[in-house]
This record gives sequence, C-alpha cells and structure tokens, in this order.
Amino acid sequence: MTAHTPLPKQRELPSISSERLPWAGLLALAMAGFICILTESLPAGLLPQIAKDLGITEALTGQLVTLYAIGSLVAAIPLTAATRGWRRRPLLLVCISGFLVFNTVTALSSDYILTLAARFMAGVSAGVLWGMTAGYARRMVPDSLKGKAMAVAMVGTPVALALGVPIGSFLSSYVGWRLIFGMVSLLTVTLIVWVLWRMPDFAGEPTGERLPLHKVFLIPGVRPILFVVLAWMLAHNILYTYISPYLAQTVFANRVDLILLIFGFTSIVGIWLTGMLIDRFLRKLVIISLASFALASVVMGIATHQPVIIILGVMIWGLTFGGAATLLQTAIAQAGGKSTDVAQSMLVTAWNLAIGGGGIIGGILLEVFGAGYLSGALFILLIPALLVAMRAYKYGFTRAN
Repeated sequence: MTAHTPLPKQRELPSISSERLPWAGLLALAMAGFICILTESLPAGLLPQIAKDLGITEALTGQLVTLYAIGSLVAAIPLTAATRGWRRRPLLLVCISGFLVFNTVTALSSDYILTLAARFMAGVSAGVLWGMTAGYARRMVPDSLKGKAMAVAMVGTPVALALGVPIGSFLSSYVGWRLIFGMVSLLTVTLIVWVLWRMPDFAGEPTGERLPLHKVFLIPGVRPILFVVLAWMLAHNILYTYISPYLAQTVFANRVDLILLIFGFTSIVGIWLTGMLIDRFLRKLVIISLASFALASVVMGIATHQPVIIILGVMIWGLTFGGAATLLQTAIAQAGGKSTDVAQSMLVTAWNLAIGGGGIIGGILLEVFGAGYLSGALFILLIPALLVAMRAYKYGFTRAN
C-alpha cells in the first residue's frame, strides 16, 4: 500500500442528500419501539394469568410494570450520557439484545424475584433505546425530512398500544402468557437480523463536544419542553390509567375495550397526520394538540351521558396523543443540538415520571374526590403546558429543521 492508496472507510450512510426516506432503517427503529412498548405493557393485559402461574396476587404482579418503569427512569440519563461516544448501531443492538434476553428470562422464570429483576433490566434497555432513537432517526435524513423520519420511527408506539397489547392479551387465553413473551423474543431475533442487514451506522458524539449534564439541561428551550412533556403526559396517564373508573359513570361502563380500540386507532391516525405536517408546523401542532386535549377533557367531564360526545372526546384524545412523542422528541432534538441524545434521555425521564405520577395522582383524586374530578385535573395540567408552549416559540417549538 503506497502513501497515495486510499484507506478503506468504515461503512456509513452513503448520502442524505436524497429526498427519499430510508424506510428500512426507520422501520427498524419503529419495530424496536414496538417491542419496547409491548414489553412494557403486556403484563397489564396478562395480569390474571401471570398471577395464577407465579402463585402471587394481582397487586404483586402489577409491580412487573412498575419495575420496568423504574429501570427506564434510573437508567435513561446516566447510561445515555455514558454511552454517547459509542457508535450508534452497536449500541442499538445492545439495547435490542437486552429485550431478547430479559423477555426470554421472563417467559421461562418461575421465580417472582428473578422475574422482577428481568423486568427491571428490560426497562434499563428501554431507557437507553428511547434516549438514542430520535437522534438516530434524524441523522438518516436531510433537514427537510427530519420530522417525517421521526414520525416513522415513532409509529411503533401507537401500533403496539392499539394492536399488539390487545392481540397479545387475546392470544394468551389460548397459548398462555409465557408463549406470548416467547413470541416477542422471536420477533426481537428478527429485528436483530434486520438491523445487522439494513441499518446504517453512525459515529458517537466526539469527546470534545460532550456537554456536562447540567449544561444540557440549561440549553435554551430544553426546560420548557421538559415541562410540557411532564404536564401533558401526566394528564394523559391520569385518564389512561383510570379510564375504567371514568367510563363506569358513563353509558360505556361495560365497553372499555371499545373505547381503548377507538383511542388506539385514532392514535395511529394522529401520528400519520403529524408526519405529514411536522416539518412545517411543529409549534402549531403542539399548541393545537394541547388545546384540543384540554377541550376534550372538559366535554368528557360534562357530557358523561352523551355517547357521541364521549366518543368524539376519545377520538380527539387519541389524535393528539398519537403525535405527541414525535412532536416532543423533535422539539427537544432541535433544542439539544449536538447533545440531542442526552436531552432525549431527560425527556425519557420526564415521560416515565409522568407515567408513575399519573397513577399516583389519579389514584388520590379517585379515592378522595371520585372519577368525576379526573377531567378537571387534566384541564388544570394542560393549560400551563399550553401557555408554556405558546411562549417558548424561540427555541424548541419551531419548524423541525
């Protein structure tokens, strides 16, 4: 080899000048998100079967969801910061392999403590995965397609909620809950092969460009977006967690399945609409979503005996929630700049705090005041979020470029 012989280059994405979406890579991220949400949510739909098989109460079985959320919560920021120098594809494979290992352990384990540990570690994998997904998707495309790329990468979440969890719960009656987790592991193996075959790789963040965590938090725009995430998702999780007590006072007392199906499918429509519009109207979509959800919460609280209005309210709720992850992750990716992954990990932490907080706050409201006051709590949370989004136009809530 002479001095003029070009050195071989490590494989990167060939070019992002094209105006076409790299569907193979983006759909791989979407499937990773699908597996992540499926892993998180399946125990809630399989509660009786798991409890009976492990010989524990349903309340103890519910902690399988709690441990997963705790794993994501405690791991997102420190592990994302620790791995931001890693190349992206190997890190993605580590996270996906975590789901393979810990879902397989869950499927085979007969020991409650071991199952809890597996759920915690699966949550750790999820925390790192969500911290890197937005930055990975945005690096695959030119500026004009970053919002659409995010929408595709995030589509796995509403699909898992709308189809994956209900189908898993239905099939468990015939094949058992352990085989359901085994099927998720088989799907994960398919994803690993897909990532190795078609996923582009990117370098990690250079050492000299890594901001300390507190400086990332102080980047203009990051804190307002985190506030909106916390308030918006608190409102969502209060309603989603306690949808059954809310519906018990309406004409849909025995049709929780129908309402959740409507919510799930409108969520998919919501993410499709978001993908079409986000690159031009990011801030407007955030404001419209928050205002619409606030209005829906009011009418759902007042018109408890009007089935058409309740369904309309649920549809609006689903439409606004479907695009929420894409909107908020795009906003914080813009604000975070070169520190996108760490900023995303802060969003993941706020999101998981909202999941836990929604269960706690909603439970207190339910016990002290009753289900009729849940919609009022939603409105109280959403109005400050709306005001912050309207004022924070200078940084994160702008066009997705």
